[in-house]
Amino acid sequence: MTSAQGKPEWRETSEYRVIRPERDTHLGGENPFESMMARFDVAAQKLNLEPGLYSVLRHPEKQIIVACPVLRDSGQVEVFTGYRILYNTARGPAKGGIRFDMGVTLDEVKALAAWMTWKCAVVNLPFGGAKGGILCDPSTMSMVELERLTRRYTSAIMDTLGPDSDVPAPDVNTNERMMAWIMDTYSMQKRHTVTAVVTGKPIEMGGSLGRREATGRGVMIVSREALKRLNMPISKQTRVVVQGFGNVGSISAELMSNLGLNIVAVSDKDGGIYNPRGLDVNDVIEHVKKEKTLKTYLNADKVTNKELLTLECEVLVPAALENVITEENAGQIKAKIIAEGANGPTSATADRILQDKGILVIPDILANAGGVTVSYFEWVQDRGGYFWDEDTVNQRLERIMVESFNEVAGMAARNGVSMRIAAYMVAIDRVAKVHRLRGMYA
Repeated sequence: MTSAQGKPEWRETSEYRVIRPERDTHLGGENPFESMMARFDVAAQKLNLEPGLYSVLRHPEKQIIVACPVLRDSGQVEVFTGYRILYNTARGPAKGGIRFDMGVTLDEVKALAAWMTWKCAVVNLPFGGAKGGILCDPSTMSMVELERLTRRYTSAIMDTLGPDSDVPAPDVNTNERMMAWIMDTYSMQKRHTVTAVVTGKPIEMGGSLGRREATGRGVMIVSREALKRLNMPISKQTRVVVQGFGNVGSISAELMSNLGLNIVAVSDKDGGIYNPRGLDVNDVIEHVKKEKTLKTYLNADKVTNKELLTLECEVLVPAALENVITEENAGQIKAKIIAEGANGPTSATADRILQDKGILVIPDILANAGGVTVSYFEWVQDRGGYFWDEDTVNQRLERIMVESFNEVAGMAARNGVSMRIAAYMVAIDRVAKVHRLRGMYA
């Protein structure tokens, strides 16, 4: 638009809106990166990590912030803020999911990228850690708008992506269809199909069998190993509570039920259901498939998400969001084992309370590492052009998860520390050793 004098005339218009990271994070009172680093500091001290290496491992290698303009179906243009953090790539290409959420912040993504670094190292995968996110509310966007946003974000971070450099995956509010869009966008730029640039893809596009169930299966495996270590029965006597009934929580509950454990309560964002005699997990899963919520399930008592965490049980699986176990409720938790299906569900201040209560916490970087392990399998299969059957995937996942659990438990016993600090010690030691061997480029 121009004025009568022919000069450009600028004015505000409702057709152009910027989505900025102005709101507080949903992670609660603790800064997520510093909460993660509180555990890192303890482990680094136990390992007598050199000051120089400590400084290197405390800083992300690369932090990318991009603007993603998207044409909405209404004709309005919105600019979304996107992030991609490569935390450490000493052991191999960066690996980490992309989330679409209104709680995305730089500190959250940085913490999650660091967690991915330690997670890949604790299960001894040849990957570094990364994470990405876009500040948006995907529930308000059409499929066409989500595709435009995904492709624009992919284009914006194109320089860092690649099978040998940075390999994304699904995370909160993203799925295999979005991974297909990422793969296609990258492949169009490279002028040939590159299946190994992303994992969590549809099977028809180079995805791996067993990937959808992998995180929940890993939670089941480490929970089973913890029960064995504590000489607790793997039977209906052992009660399990699962917070979060998405992919990870529902599959964890299903596989634990198949193992013979008694699932007494589960929940989603609308609240939970509880039956002290045990839930019919398959019936609950079928209900959620049809109704998309637990709040209409009638064959159990209703509980809030807050109440669910403090129910009488032997195994608690927080598989929802970060910082749900804090200093405010940690003292009320009655579980003997906590298997962290979500990333960062326990705050650093809550750790001490749980340890004083004698609760065995299987930390997120170990408990939910089944997903990234099978993502690694997918990457290997894509690069080799040869795909495994599901039994092979599950057998190899089982071996890695059991070995990793035993390595962490052994580290904890030798050093008199919690499983969380032991997991960080195993992971940091592996990353530090590679840095020492590679030396300092100057």
